[in-house]
Amino acid sequence: MFDFLSEARRLRDAGTPFVLAIVVRTDKPTSAKPGAKAIITADGKLHGWVGGSCASPTVIREALKALEDGQPRLVHLSPQEMLRSIPQEGLVEVPLTCASGGTLEIYVEPCLPRPHLLAVGHLPIVAALVELGVDLGFEVTVMGQGATADDFPRAGRVLGLDFEELQAHITPRACVVVASHGNYDEPALEAALKREPPAAYVALVASPRRAAAVKDYLRESGLSEAQLARLKCPAGLDIGAVTPEEIALSILAEIVQLRRTGVLAHPKPYPALTGAPKPAEASATAPAFVGERALRPGETICPTCGMIVEIATAIHTSDYGGQTYVFCCPQCKRRFEKDPEKMLAKMQTR
Repeated sequence: MFDFLSEARRLRDAGTPFVLAIVVRTDKPTSAKPGAKAIITADGKLHGWVGGSCASPTVIREALKALEDGQPRLVHLSPQEMLRSIPQEGLVEVPLTCASGGTLEIYVEPCLPRPHLLAVGHLPIVAALVELGVDLGFEVTVMGQGATADDFPRAGRVLGLDFEELQAHITPRACVVVASHGNYDEPALEAALKREPPAAYVALVASPRRAAAVKDYLRESGLSEAQLARLKCPAGLDIGAVTPEEIALSILAEIVQLRRTGVLAHPKPYPALTGAPKPAEASATAPAFVGERALRPGETICPTCGMIVEIATAIHTSDYGGQTYVFCCPQCKRRFEKDPEKMLAKMQTR
């Protein structure tokens, strides 16, 4: 039996991003009942139960979107005639053509690891970054020459001067701030900017003149202009900061601003789509938008009912007129094959 709470705790303790999905309301007939739960991981796997063949793909799709934007949502699945006519913030409505005709409302909430602050240096600005970063809920790592846990008692991790180890700790949710005041700015930035996938934020505490010299060094070291463009310098918002504490405040304020406006990178939850075979014709026939929802890479619409379908995981397909079409369920596939021209004409008016 799937232990929902134990699995959620295991993933949280491991720092693994996941999504909780809970059925909060139903109108009969539905296979899932209020209180039914599932966990969706970044590889698109659903563990638990929130509904059958119509509900599960929709929940997985919205869960993966939630991992990217960090926002919860309420997913309302019901027959077309029962959908609301006015869009509401935080509400995702999906028309169902299932024979059951029931309604499901499922709350989808992303559970993301704490943002990671990597502070490189051993001087007062780094100490201030540690103090403020911990208070703001960051996981904090310090890397500095001769740095010890006694020097930074509130840091979660203190590393020696090892740039390969620095790279190993960089993820797409990491924010790297280099503040060694010229001691080892260049090798630290070279390691951080070469990391793929890149960190969400890489910044240097330095004057404009010093920053220009550092960029020249990195360019000569083989970094591309695209990699150099990731470097933020001067670090932080311009608030007229002077003291180490004020400078640290300006840097963390910038990171918070970028996080809350969605600029910082999020983990990409579609590894299964990389290199996966895609029916190119199917995606080409789909419109860019379905109602108020934009199609994402790797998505198409079912030509029979208009539901969004993940191409890479679709199992119901049909060839017609030299093109491959993808369906949400076998019933839609059968209806299409009975009269393809009618269904295609209907799709064009959707």
